[in-house]
Amino acid sequence: MPADEEMTIDERRKYLKRMRERYWGSDRKRRGELLSEMEAVTGLHRKSLVRLIRGATLERKPRRRVRGRSYGPEVEDAVRVIWESLDYVCAERLTPALLPTAQHLAQFAELSLTAKLETQLARISRATVQRLMGKLRQDTPRLPRRGPERANRLTQAVPMGRLPWETTEPGHFEVDLVHHCGATSSGEYVHTLQLVDVATGWSERVAVLGRNQQAMEAGFRRVLDRLPFPILQLHPDNGSEFFNNHMIRFWGEQIVGLKLSRSRPYRKNDNRIVEQKNDTLVRAYLGYERLDTAAQCGVLNALYDQMWTYYNLFQPVLHLARKTVVDGRLKRRWDQARTPYDRVVDSGVLGPSQHAQLAVMYSETNPRRLRREIYQELQQMWERPNPQRNRRAPVGPPAS
Repeated sequence: MPADEEMTIDERRKYLKRMRERYWGSDRKRRGELLSEMEAVTGLHRKSLVRLIRGATLERKPRRRVRGRSYGPEVEDAVRVIWESLDYVCAERLTPALLPTAQHLAQFAELSLTAKLETQLARISRATVQRLMGKLRQDTPRLPRRGPERANRLTQAVPMGRLPWETTEPGHFEVDLVHHCGATSSGEYVHTLQLVDVATGWSERVAVLGRNQQAMEAGFRRVLDRLPFPILQLHPDNGSEFFNNHMIRFWGEQIVGLKLSRSRPYRKNDNRIVEQKNDTLVRAYLGYERLDTAAQCGVLNALYDQMWTYYNLFQPVLHLARKTVVDGRLKRRWDQARTPYDRVVDSGVLGPSQHAQLAVMYSETNPRRLRREIYQELQQMWERPNPQRNRRAPVGPPAS
């Protein structure tokens, strides 16, 4: 157990069980020394230790009185609406967003907010939210998941590694390309170009048809036109779609002072953040179906435009706060979940016009209605006829 952490109740009882025999087998002076030792180890008062040691048993007594409910059905209904509005995120991400999201949804009459309900949403614990989610999850529809190089000379001068998790300055992006080729990679098909900022969790997605120089350049231009803060560093894998003469020239012309780095070959964890978002923000919606027409690419970009607003402005994300090694095991601690929009605003990187534009967009957007529109658009995309696809993908909320 780390020195800076207190013992749990069960750990104290286990320790006192071992010390009890030594205590009763010692003389008066030795007992005093043992009490001092137990007081230092457990943090309990001396009198409490004497009472426990001299008790009939050290087993914990069951609760005599059942505690009443602290939160009624109105809190449960509010959590259900907010959880749905934020696309069923985990309790760690949902809990700090309950009150601000409830206040925002109340502006659109999505739920009725009282002073008492505001107080309860502000003080409810993560464990209680987790228990409520367990009750609500059984009625929650989910989107099922489907389907199961040669060295580039241009990469030799680009450093390999991973972006540090301690990065606090916005603008350092992990980059990846998701293939929508279905069962075969032959021919030209749609790809998703995704960028995720390490410091804030801000994500950008663009659909491109093919991965030639023109398609990739058009995708990056679309990102640059929409991104509210500058790109300082790009960190893709070693693919030739990223490292070729045309893209190196484009980045040098369009992004002044850009720093390029790349992940190590066959080390997908070097791009761990964008790889995780490939799963939750791309595959969970599109699966492994083949998309290979310009019409599908256009529809997918329209869908990504809606997801850009929804996930960057309303979806809380966690950021790694610290790592510690305890008894040879790595333990991670995360900060309080906040939206990428909040993190970008607090960083001070936004100009006045970008800040005002995002603030207006946030205040005028109903996240619950936007989520419904995203899934309706996804449903319509799968319902459009496609001779390359033998079946239509089922649609529902993705797993958190």
